[in-house]
Amino acid sequence: MPEKVFLNDRLIDVEEARVGATDSGFLYGAGLFETMRSRHGVVFRLDEHLERLFGSARALSIACPYDKARLGTAIDQLLQASQLADARLRLTLTNGPLATIEGQRQPTLLITATAFQPYPVEYYQTGVLVILCPFRQNITDPTCGHKTTSYYPRLLALNLAHQKRAAEALWFTTDQRLAEGCVSNVFLVKNSVLYTPALETPVLPGIARQTVIEVARQQSLELVEKDLHIADVLEADEIFLTNVIMEVLPVVSVEKHTVREGKVGPVTKELREGFIGAVEQQCRRQE
Repeated sequence: MPEKVFLNDRLIDVEEARVGATDSGFLYGAGLFETMRSRHGVVFRLDEHLERLFGSARALSIACPYDKARLGTAIDQLLQASQLADARLRLTLTNGPLATIEGQRQPTLLITATAFQPYPVEYYQTGVLVILCPFRQNITDPTCGHKTTSYYPRLLALNLAHQKRAAEALWFTTDQRLAEGCVSNVFLVKNSVLYTPALETPVLPGIARQTVIEVARQQSLELVEKDLHIADVLEADEIFLTNVIMEVLPVVSVEKHTVREGKVGPVTKELREGFIGAVEQQCRRQE
């Protein structure tokens, strides 16, 4: 069966999908995207993903003529046509062809789905290495805190990490505050207290980040959102990363620094179990 994608207003074979040569997302990165996952045919926290998309579209003047119901229907159609229950989905929205008049914009919407491929099991058993990103997150950049298609700096940093056999690179701001990973949010644990950079840093308001915060509260863990620095990273008892694909990924080394004893910590394990349970509960509830 040919692979299907949802492009603008219809399902088509992937080989037939075309984006115009004047598309502003292709030419200038004027677009947004959401990476989502489905479990049992249900997209985890779809409403939250779409609210984030809509909020970024308003903030960055990306035209979005779709509502939640229309996008939800398009995603369901794609999952059914692809015969995928557990999938990784990407929704991309651009401002479409260049236009001089706001009302003449014709946005491009592309939704793709592939079989869900988790991170390697050993990552969760033994933890991963991360490096310190050599680049800096500019706090005055209007795209910070938004998931835009101008993603190449993140990919460059992630490639540098992979060259050093690391799973991620930690970004800091231009004023030396801990921000996030290339494709993840970051949490620290110190004396059984959970810390994470505040959204105002700015960092992406991750869907997995919010889920972990809710799970932490259910587990009666103290959570502090605040400015964090390299000293906090190096003094942490545990470190982990989050996104909806990696879930809760333990970090045991930062460059040559070993996090505590170099073993996956108990708080990280409990939060990972809680996150997996949240996915199962939310996705099964809608069956």
